Amino acid sequence: MKIKFGASLLSWITPNWTPESGYYAIQKTAQTGFDLIEILLPNNMDFDAKTVKKQLQENGLDVACSLNLPKEAHIPFYPKEALALICKALEKTAAVESVFLGGVLHSGIGVFTGNPATTQEKEIVTNVLGEAAIYANKLGITIGIEPINRYESYVCNTAENVLEIIQNTNAANLAVHLDTFHMNIEENNFHDPIIASNKKLKHLHITESHRGMLGEGTVNWDELFKALNQIDYEGNLVLENFSSSIVGMQQAVSLWQKSPHDAEELAIGSLNFMKQKIAEY
Repeated sequence: MKIKFGASLLSWITPNWTPESGYYAIQKTAQTGFDLIEILLPNNMDFDAKTVKKQLQENGLDVACSLNLPKEAHIPFYPKEALALICKALEKTAAVESVFLGGVLHSGIGVFTGNPATTQEKEIVTNVLGEAAIYANKLGITIGIEPINRYESYVCNTAENVLEIIQNTNAANLAVHLDTFHMNIEENNFHDPIIASNKKLKHLHITESHRGMLGEGTVNWDELFKALNQIDYEGNLVLENFSSSIVGMQQAVSLWQKSPHDAEELAIGSLNFMKQKIAEY
């Protein structure tokens, strides 16, 4: 398996990107031994890609980018606005010389109609992501679509939901981006979605059931890593757990319980855990 170990920006800072906090996250990711940082792009796209690219090179880090659509870019309601935002994110992704944009790109987080996604809504999402895939292809970028839990979206909750979109667009550069926190809520197990996604799985958020230290929650890690071995996974394993030691993180991600580990302990311990599991399987 050719795997890159990454840390999310959120392992070090709150989602509110600033040049100073971003640089801090890049430095910490490199210092603690990761190969890659996942940069969650700000929705206002106020992001100096030229400077960030230089900082990444200086710290010897690879980079993946992500975007979580806000309420005002919920695709079923605002398809044009959503497509425009995704295209801007693709341009920023290209500007830092990343070949991957992942995240919640199917719907605005926290937007609900009170019903499951309709056939018409699914068609709108498919059309927008199909258009985005065409633009991404010109830039040499793969788009990873991340299903999230039922309390945050009604559009894509499972790997199967994402695979349906990919099949309907027939776009070779659309991929699956899974997250173990959401899988723990929505999937029947950690094996089947990975096997079903197979080579379409390009990016995986690794996080415990309570967003804390890997191995201290209820995620079935043996099942997960066994399945990754079965598909000969060659994508990114990106740590996305949170610590209340980061000022503002509790409020940003509803982390109401105090974390037993500070951010650095969490990152180093979790990286060691991932490497141990890869060695086992």
